[in-house]
Amino acid sequence: MPLGAPALPRAPAAPPSLPTTMSSLFEQHPLRQSLSDEVHARPPVPLDTPECITYLAFLHHEGSASREAAHLAQLAGQLGLPPPVTDSGHALLETNGFRLKWERHNEFSSYCFFRRIEPQDSPDDYALLHVPAAWRKAIPGLLIAATHIELRSVAEVPLKTVLHQQSRHGQALVASAVSDGAGWVLTDFHLHEGFSQFLLLDNGFTPRQAGRIAQRLVEIETYRVMALLAFPVAKEVGRLVSRAEDELADLMDGIGGSRTAEDDRAVLGRLSRLAAEVERSVARTTFRFGAAAAYYRLVRQRIDDLREQRLPGFSPIGEFMDRRLVPAIDTCASIARRQADLSDRIARNSQLLRTRVDVEIERQNQELLAQMNRRAKIQLHLQETVEGLSVVAITYYASQLVNYLAKGAKDLIAPATPEVLTAVSIPVIAGLVFLGLRRMRKLLGKEDGETHA
Repeated sequence: MPLGAPALPRAPAAPPSLPTTMSSLFEQHPLRQSLSDEVHARPPVPLDTPECITYLAFLHHEGSASREAAHLAQLAGQLGLPPPVTDSGHALLETNGFRLKWERHNEFSSYCFFRRIEPQDSPDDYALLHVPAAWRKAIPGLLIAATHIELRSVAEVPLKTVLHQQSRHGQALVASAVSDGAGWVLTDFHLHEGFSQFLLLDNGFTPRQAGRIAQRLVEIETYRVMALLAFPVAKEVGRLVSRAEDELADLMDGIGGSRTAEDDRAVLGRLSRLAAEVERSVARTTFRFGAAAAYYRLVRQRIDDLREQRLPGFSPIGEFMDRRLVPAIDTCASIARRQADLSDRIARNSQLLRTRVDVEIERQNQELLAQMNRRAKIQLHLQETVEGLSVVAITYYASQLVNYLAKGAKDLIAPATPEVLTAVSIPVIAGLVFLGLRRMRKLLGKEDGETHA
């Protein structure tokens, strides 16, 4: 290339060959895909106005959750559909007459039926009525929540017409604008023929927005009821706590008035029985009270998601829940705290009483040891006395042996006589026996000291 000529552009380098997917370059966590899919699971069903929704929630009871998949497959077979996949905990069945959205939760499963409202439909032509009667009657579990939602256009059902009258059942309405004025929600939160009812007026909802509002409404109703499951439990536990508090006060008076260890042990026995009763109640109700608090937080979150705006003269859903639900939840929380506090007080008082009993037992042990020491000293004195007698006895028998030996050898010991030799041997034998016993006692004392060391 001549000098000064412009440099020619280089051809781009060929990219390195890559595997089919970038993720195959790395070792994948086994839960990565399922965790990624979780945030997209259970989306709301888009709704086209007008539409009616029937929502049912069934508590799991006696293994009912394990029968739900077969029950859904039975419905799919009746409708000529393939069996739904229920491993993910949710499924959607669609037919010409209705749609069914099924979801499984920790304590309950929900069935939400959707159906378009036709001009010829009567006002009470709910979505549930188009489901095979035998199938819907055999849904596994215990019904805990049932709701009808009617989605109508504001042009078809003017808001003012509804607001200027009470609900058709004669109950005061709870009403508010939702989604920054894109629609209105009206209800009375009463059960009519076993169902609560919501009227959702569309003033500009998108289909997905309408589906989200309907889902939040049924979740508010379900979680409200699930939270209130703890209220009867709180009433029962409240009676137990009040009785246990009175009994604990009596026991503390008994501790102050006890005079003997037997009295303390009797009070400790009653206190242990009371502690077992309270702890059994704590174990039985802790989950229910914790679940109530969690469900209430979900209710507050779903109400916040509605973005309510007050309508003059009507209470919004959030205000209604503050008046009717919050006192029950506060009662449950208060009883849970009282029960936990009572358990702690019983534990502290039991420890105090056990300390008193242990101190008394220690005192008795010290007295017993002192008595044992006195007995040991007496035994030592007796032993020393016996040792003195032993010296005399051993000396006597040994001197007799010397006497016998001297008599046998009297010719060899002459001019000494056996009697003289025996008399001379007595002090020698006594001294040797005494020194031997003393040495043995010292050796035994030394071995005993090394053992205790």
